[in-house]
Amino acid sequence: MLQNRVKELRKELKLTQAELGKKVKVTRQTISFIEKGVYDPSVTLAIKISEALNQEIGEVFWIKHNNEIEK
Repeated sequence: MLQNRVKELRKELKLTQAELGKKVKVTRQTISFIEKGVYDPSVTLAIKISEALNQEIGEVFWIKHNNEIEK
């Protein structure tokens, strides 16, 4: 299962979902779905989001296996 810190990192930068969406060329709804874990972004979109949040991709997205503790 893909996990992410998009919401946390976006808020640290004081960006709205719409502003982040505009930076990476997707809708606010797409950012919302990613933050909620409803939608897994493509590799390209994950990289764009990570860059927009000034983070390495592994700091924003990771795979949680059933036996792992939350990051």
